[in-house]
Amino acid sequence: MIKSMTGFASLTRDDDMATITVTVRSVNHRYLDLQLRTSAGLAASEPALRALIQRRVARGRVELVVSVQPRRIPALEVELNEPFLEGLNAALERARARGHIQGLLSPGDLLRFPQALVIRERGEDTAPGDGGQLGARVEEVVSAALDDLDAMRVREGGFLRAELDARRQLLGRLFDRVASEAEDALERLRARLAERVRDLRAENLADETVVAQEIARFVGRSDITEEVVRFKAHLEHWRALSDSPEPCGRKLDFLLQEMNREVNTTGSKAEGAVVSELIVALKAELEKMREQVQNVE
Repeated sequence: MIKSMTGFASLTRDDDMATITVTVRSVNHRYLDLQLRTSAGLAASEPALRALIQRRVARGRVELVVSVQPRRIPALEVELNEPFLEGLNAALERARARGHIQGLLSPGDLLRFPQALVIRERGEDTAPGDGGQLGARVEEVVSAALDDLDAMRVREGGFLRAELDARRQLLGRLFDRVASEAEDALERLRARLAERVRDLRAENLADETVVAQEIARFVGRSDITEEVVRFKAHLEHWRALSDSPEPCGRKLDFLLQEMNREVNTTGSKAEGAVVSELIVALKAELEKMREQVQNVE
């Protein structure tokens, strides 16, 4: 199936637990490259999210951004760093004894020392199962976003397929012309060689057996029947891959290399100026198709 590697989707879902926003975008890449950015507290869900993407996307650079805004106001716990405060108090007592400072520490003074207080969310205030429920909810929203991403990639892939199919058909027509022109040129070559043999025979300068062997070898080197058969087989294989439900970008890229090889071989064997022009046109079309295939999953 021809599916584009380029796509974008963004979703926001609200419930009693949290507001979840998911953005996913993808661009072409040789392999599958995942980039995840998630809110704090979702680290445990990242392996599941990666597996979710891997099941849906075969190739491309995929960037997933997940933002979670909890609706519940977290309970906070404030803890004094007593060893630090004891050391600080001892130092201040020495300073007072030497007359460097006066007065006592106020609550405002403590806030100036980041080491004095530890503030964290109170874990025991979270309802049992909330963490698992949030992770499952995030996976649900990510899956929905991937559905939208896939729909866009399929839609873009439809445009790619239409263009590639048109170029594939053009390749077939061009190669049919090459085969026809090459056959005509081969017949003209046979006629010229036969005429030359008659001239040599008339002058008693030709060993007919040797000349016949040379003609057969020369004509054989100019025959492109094998290249025509293989090229048409590649075109049919391309159509089958396009109809298959599996990702086919890499296989199409390989087929283009094989078709280009057949075109080069044909150009080196076939005779005629028209054939040379057609070979140039074929190579130009193959290059245009190669550029498009770089964005096929």
